[in-house]
Amino acid sequence: MTAIDIAEMPVSEKLKLMEALWDSLCVRKDGGFESPAWHEQALKEAEGDLAAGTARFVDWADAKEQLRGHGQV
Repeated sequence: MTAIDIAEMPVSEKLKLMEALWDSLCVRKDGGFESPAWHEQALKEAEGDLAAGTARFVDWADAKEQLRGHGQV
């Protein structure tokens, strides 16, 4: 399956494919993968910001542009 095949799929099929891919990552026989060590701390900080009402939300398109500017996407 190519990126073009995926782009031509209806949204409902893309969602099914995404769910199947996610499931395959979570239920691997080799134990899958572990989150990086920094991930738990980042989640705790985000949760704290949300609880304190100081969390900032960014539109997904804007977030991708910001990441591209830093060479991360």
